Amino acid sequence: GDIVLLAKPVTLTEGDRVTLTTDVPVATDGTSKPEKLLYAVSLPPVHGQIEHINYPGVPISSYSQLDVVAQKVSHVLDNSHGAGKEALR
Repeated sequence: GDIVLLAKPVTLTEGDRVTLTTDVPVATDGTSKPEKLLYAVSLPPVHGQIEHINYPGVPISSYSQLDVVAQKVSHVLDNSHGAGKEALR
């Protein structure tokens, strides 16, 4: 089926971390199998990284919808850059 992705903006300041929840990105494909939905980070954040909460400091390039539901993925804003606005893809 068609994949629907809903995303809302998140505001961070330098050094902040936000855990991704289904309030931020949530995807559905009509199959009732969220464990099969995978996110691939094709354009990583310039001013930080996406990481698994169990492995802080290690960037990841993919994660599942179940990781989001379990709140195991976070976006960390690196305070070593003059961060402005950025978008993830």
